[in-house]
Amino acid sequence: MNRLTLLLLSFLVFPVVSVAHGPTPQKANESITINASVDAVWNVVKQFDGIADWHPDVKASSGDGKNASDGSRTITLKNDGQLVDSLDYYSDKDHEYNYRLKAENVTAFPVSSYTTNLKVTAGSDANSSVVSLKSRFYRGDTGNTPSDNLNDAAAVTAMKVFFSNGLLGLKQKLEK
Repeated sequence: MNRLTLLLLSFLVFPVVSVAHGPTPQKANESITINASVDAVWNVVKQFDGIADWHPDVKASSGDGKNASDGSRTITLKNDGQLVDSLDYYSDKDHEYNYRLKAENVTAFPVSSYTTNLKVTAGSDANSSVVSLKSRFYRGDTGNTPSDNLNDAAAVTAMKVFFSNGLLGLKQKLEK
């Protein structure tokens, strides 16, 4: 057998596997200690569609008022972009909820999808709490060559800034 025949046979016996590589999930994890009890903090953040009451980057928020799975909210950002979120899990007892981006809007926020967890836990004493925001998300452009404003770095920066600003806004509201 000549080399060409062996090469052709090897492709038949050992097929070439095409490996595509899409975007990798990114993560953001921010937390803050607030000088207020868990109950006081939870009373401010527990209304899923009430984020505009404490987040300085949110101009307005509305929703169906349901604090249960499938609850939803629409938030209007200061840049006038809108995001629609869907509530996946809600626990009054555990002071926690999980939500996800329901409809992509990369012109408002440079991510194509996200899931986020908000949790309030006791701090070092009865008059302090720790609020944590954790998210897993994908950049706004999931293609192989995203533009600078829709790449991984832009998505990570946007999510971290949004979380940090929200946590600082919550702290200021509760500690005034």
